[in-house]
Amino acid sequence: MASLRLMATGRHAARTRYPEEVFRRRSAPTTGDSAPTGSPRGSEPTDAAPSRGHTPKKGAPTPKRKEAEAQLKRPLNAPLTRREAYRQYRERRKREAVREREGYLKGDERYFRPQDKGPVRAYARDYVDSRRTVSEFFLYFSLVIILLLFVAPVTVQNLVATVVWPLMMLTIIMEGIWTGRHIKKVATAHLPGEPVRGAGFYAAMRMLQIRRLRLPKPRLKPGDTPVPGQ
Repeated sequence: MASLRLMATGRHAARTRYPEEVFRRRSAPTTGDSAPTGSPRGSEPTDAAPSRGHTPKKGAPTPKRKEAEAQLKRPLNAPLTRREAYRQYRERRKREAVREREGYLKGDERYFRPQDKGPVRAYARDYVDSRRTVSEFFLYFSLVIILLLFVAPVTVQNLVATVVWPLMMLTIIMEGIWTGRHIKKVATAHLPGEPVRGAGFYAAMRMLQIRRLRLPKPRLKPGDTPVPGQ
């Protein structure tokens, strides 16, 4: 009987102590779950790592397919503003002008003016450059005549104005007409199908220029033989 009472008393004591121990275990905070003191209730830490599968907001809508393809086709140095586009256009035109000028001076036919292109115009230049003419000294004669009209005596001025100047102009005109006809005749015979209109006037205007200032640069020297189509 005594042993039975002792067992009953032990069971009763265990039942009375068990809830307190369980309560203490549940209520005691662990080191990992303890929140820092002084933090507001219900607040969340700002540096918490995002959960798996979470996609943050980008701040801008996703571009459409056409817009994305247009961005891919866009050059890397495409201007963003109208002023920048105009600045790039001016710089590009300057570079092209310099390249065209250098090619024109070197005799590259790709950079010739429209009135300088063609085999007929090339023959006209070669023919004029291969001959010594009175017309190429026109500028020098004009300066001398103007100087004489200001400083020479009256008799010399009258002689220059009535004889020398008209004679020089008549010589230049006749020389231009003869050269133009000859160039058209040779070009028609050796370059069939090529337009010869304006070739005579083109040759006459080149004859009036100083040799070293002619553009395009002369390919032949005085005394050389020009060849049509060369």
